[in-house]
Amino acid sequence: MEMQRGTKCHDGWLAIIIVVGILVIDQIVKIMVKTNMSLRESIFITDWFQINFIENNGMAYGMTFLNKVVLSVFRIIASGFIGYYIYKLVHLKHRTCYVVMLSMVLAGAIGNLFDSMFYGLIFTESTPYTVSQFVPFGTGYAPFLMGKVVDMFYFPLIITTWPDWVPVWGGDEFIFFSPVFNFADASISVGVVLLLLFCRKDLESFTVVLFHGTKWEKNAKGINAEKEKKENA
Repeated sequence: MEMQRGTKCHDGWLAIIIVVGILVIDQIVKIMVKTNMSLRESIFITDWFQINFIENNGMAYGMTFLNKVVLSVFRIIASGFIGYYIYKLVHLKHRTCYVVMLSMVLAGAIGNLFDSMFYGLIFTESTPYTVSQFVPFGTGYAPFLMGKVVDMFYFPLIITTWPDWVPVWGGDEFIFFSPVFNFADASISVGVVLLLLFCRKDLESFTVVLFHGTKWEKNAKGINAEKEKKENA
């Protein structure tokens, strides 16, 4: 019992450390880019990697298909659900790797949410001609929840041209990988991919753990105990 409690406590702190660590890295990179580069300015690192400062109103990798306020509220609700789920999970039987991957997704979601919540309140607007600066809280370029998300990582791994015989895109430039993203986006993507690869069975219990928690674990233990009795009989 003491070992189990120690594991629960350990994984709870591990989740906090992962979330805080990713948030700190994400915000340091974003603030450095925003306060030292003008909008759409690029820094060439290699042929396949550039720092390209852009801002967007949308989700990961610049996707935009929801109203800004709706998207921000959705992020708050989603982050709250994931955070509460991790809290419930670490008090039940679980795998540490599952907690780690969920924490990566949570940290990424909070990282981009932080931009939307506060960047409009504490920064001047970035433009192609001016570099953003810190301003007194509440005097920035946008109200609460309306700040723009900062992106900067650009990996044009392959730059070529579609063959002329290809319908629609023939003769057009083709770039792989074209989206510009940030550290929070990468954390979400890596976390989701790892969850789908290694924790699909864990994900099946998401709603059960979220809404039933300890009751579900007791029922599972009872079922396992009955199976053991039958096997030993």
